[in-house]
Parts: sequence; structure tokens; C-alpha cells
Amino acid sequence: MARLPILMYHHVSLEDSKGLTISGKHLESQFSYLAAKGYKTFHFNELDHFGKVKSKKNIIITFDDAYVSQMQIAVPLLKKYKLKATFFVPLDFLGKTDLWNTSEIDVMTIEQLQSLDADVVELGYHSFYHKKYTELSNAEIEADTRRCIEFVSENKLQFSPVLAYPYGKYPKEKLRSKIFQEILSQNGIQYGLRIGNRINSFPFKKPYEIERIDVKGEWSLLKFRQKIRFGKFF
Repeated sequence: MARLPILMYHHVSLEDSKGLTISGKHLESQFSYLAAKGYKTFHFNELDHFGKVKSKKNIIITFDDAYVSQMQIAVPLLKKYKLKATFFVPLDFLGKTDLWNTSEIDVMTIEQLQSLDADVVELGYHSFYHKKYTELSNAEIEADTRRCIEFVSENKLQFSPVLAYPYGKYPKEKLRSKIFQEILSQNGIQYGLRIGNRINSFPFKKPYEIERIDVKGEWSLLKFRQKIRFGKFF
């Protein structure tokens, strides 16, 4: 079993750094640290080859919501420090704003997604309508998932079979969880990501309950280092 922490970011700002928004300065300090310490980053579509990697410092970087700010600020930093990341895309909002949240942050267009360097940025699903799966029926989850697959195919986008749950919410009751996972599996989704803030081991014991570390904009570099080493402190 290999240790595999997964980082979760959202909006990137030139100056603000609090909560789900991180400044470019803080992001660069974290990326610089990962590069200096020899961390190897992965895309989910590379995990089949994970066992062949000898590095003991492995990490996955993820960004939710496909904000334009990620393309403008995060991507150049990823290239600068020779890192890679997965961007999770809420497909119904492409070319719009974050209507599920502030309605003020721009979401990338189809053309912007297509322009991203696939060696640096991997695309993954973040549902179609950005609704909590816990508030949807099984039929609605099935329809949302199928719409995602169809949309990606129709627009000739390259997505990996990985889904980040909006708000980190997913059905936990035993029967509903089983049906939920079957829906994802039948639609070709190989991995499902929650939050949880713990360090994963790979191969994943629960591939539809993969945990991520929710990076906060106000964290010091020391706290960031502690989180990727220990995960939750309690």
C-alpha cells in the first residue's frame, strides 16, 4: 500500500486568500514546497502504473469548478514547478459563472478546456448540475451522470473516469450507497471523491469514497506541510 494524499483547491485569486479562495502567492509557496521536496504528482488516469513508481512522496492535486482563475493563475504555476493537476468540471456552467454559489466567479468555456495542456491538466467530472447527490433520487443521479458522459462526447472533450462529488456529498445509507456506486460504475466512472481530510492509501480500499484534503486559503505553509503529512489532526 502506498501513501497518496489528495489536495482539493477551488478559486485562485491574485490577492485574497481565505476559505475556498487561495492567493497565487500562497499557491506558489505550496507548489514550490512540493517541488523542492521531490513530490511526484499524478493524474488519475495514470494510477494503473502507480505501483511501478519508486517515489515515496506521491500526491494528487485537484481543483474543483473549472474556474477561469485556475487557468490564468494555477496552470502557469503547475508548469513552472513541473506539477500536474486534475480539474473537476461542472458541465452545465461552462462559459457562465458559479451560479450555485456567488454567481460572480467565471467558469471556463469549452474552448478554454480544450486549450489546456493534457500533460499538465487532466479533466474530471463534477456532475452536470452541481447538485448534492444526497438530495437527488437514484433516477436523477442516473440522468445527471448520463448527461455528463453525453456532453463530453458531443463536445469532443477528453475526460478521465473520475468524479468529484459536489459539496463532497454522496449517499451513505447502505442500500442507497450501493445503488449510487452501481450507477457510477455502469457509466464508466472508476473513482469517486469526497472530502474527509485524511490520507489515502493506494490501491484504494473504497474507490468511491476517496478522501481529499480541503486546502484553506488562510493556511500557513507550516499547516499545509502538516496536513499533507498527517491529514486530520484529530
